[in-house]
Amino acid sequence: MAELVALQAEGKIRFLGMSGTLPNLTDHIAMGVFDAFQIPYSALEREHETPIHDAAKAGAGTIIRGGVARGVPVAAAEVLERLPEQFRGAYAKRRDLWDEAGLDEVLDGMSRMEFMLRFTLSHPDMTTTIVGTANPRHLADNVAAARKGALPADQYAEAKRRLDVAAKAQAAA
Repeated sequence: MAELVALQAEGKIRFLGMSGTLPNLTDHIAMGVFDAFQIPYSALEREHETPIHDAAKAGAGTIIRGGVARGVPVAAAEVLERLPEQFRGAYAKRRDLWDEAGLDEVLDGMSRMEFMLRFTLSHPDMTTTIVGTANPRHLADNVAAARKGALPADQYAEAKRRLDVAAKAQAAA
């Protein structure tokens, strides 16, 4: 790290960034040397919500990855069954969280993928997000959704409330 900071001071590196997750992410933010952090976050994976805020408060940019939860909300059951065994449990848990939170009830006419992308864009400390795409139509849909921007504040708050309740129920089970 010291060498990277020295190279940055010499002007050979403009920005220092890193991709991280909890539990180490908290220490990386506290180091105060990174200009940007790539952090996973989505409606179905909210455990990094506070570190995103902390990174922004520390003056770093935040680059969100996995914002549409790798397509879990729209993936057919047979697609999930084709996943490698080590990923099936986590994906099933995310899919169950969607259902248990009753998120279809708060979509207000938008697709699940649009909702997921706009939920990610709603995080007040998110600088930018990485949005994967499978084909040109998928890209066009994502661009159209992103142009709509963040969810309305009341919709975002209700989704978070429902997700909190469902996550607590999952943890208690």
